[in-house]
Amino acid sequence: MSKAQEHRQLWLAALRADGPATRVAFEEAAASEAGLSVPAPSCPGWTVLDLVTHQAKTYLWVRSHVARGVTSRPDHDPREELAELPTGTAAIQWWSDEYDALVGLLETLDPQLPAWNWAPAPKLAGFWLRRMAHSTAVRRWDAQMALGQAEPIESRLAADGVAEVLETWLPAGRRSGPTDRSGVVRLVATDADDEWLVRLRGEGVALLDTDTWLDHDEHPTRVSARGTASDLVLALFGRVRFDVLEVSGEAALLTSLRAG
Repeated sequence: MSKAQEHRQLWLAALRADGPATRVAFEEAAASEAGLSVPAPSCPGWTVLDLVTHQAKTYLWVRSHVARGVTSRPDHDPREELAELPTGTAAIQWWSDEYDALVGLLETLDPQLPAWNWAPAPKLAGFWLRRMAHSTAVRRWDAQMALGQAEPIESRLAADGVAEVLETWLPAGRRSGPTDRSGVVRLVATDADDEWLVRLRGEGVALLDTDTWLDHDEHPTRVSARGTASDLVLALFGRVRFDVLEVSGEAALLTSLRAG
């Protein structure tokens, strides 16, 4: 099996697993005393209802442009046409309908189909299959965290999520952390046999080849962070603090890798 096929299977399997788990969390929240007004602590200021509606709108938007077969930026956003959004169990049903429609589309879509995306990455539909797998996994974690029962992101998917942040989010300038620091960061996934080296030069970010990169003194400021792949990707997306990891060196550098 080719690497591309392995990735496609990983992302589809993740969508099929995390989607139903997300719905269970949404339904448990709806059945609680506070209903979907339960706060989502990993997304300050949001409630579970915000998680539901935001993700449903995301699925709707991706469905609207991913299968066009062109790389131009979409000039239509169906989210802008939404009137009053549903609440309660109706909101969950809306999310479920959008999830089912998206997965059904992605299951039949050729990942090599030309498609726009916002990153310095190949303009192919596979970008969105990957992005939706990770988006769904993190939202599942958010919903479960609101109930105090968050389960880790599956290690292979989480390791790919770390790579996605370093390959697309940061080079695209989608950073929520400081952009005035320089140094080298090593991230090590203890449960996935993966590691990454990242060079920071202010607003510049470079993912280094760990097989060929030679150590030198160009960047005296360095930090190493080790932990499960799930903790690494959740830290990069600001869901957990970097101090859940085993950190050595200049810890302040890590916040410059935050995606947002």
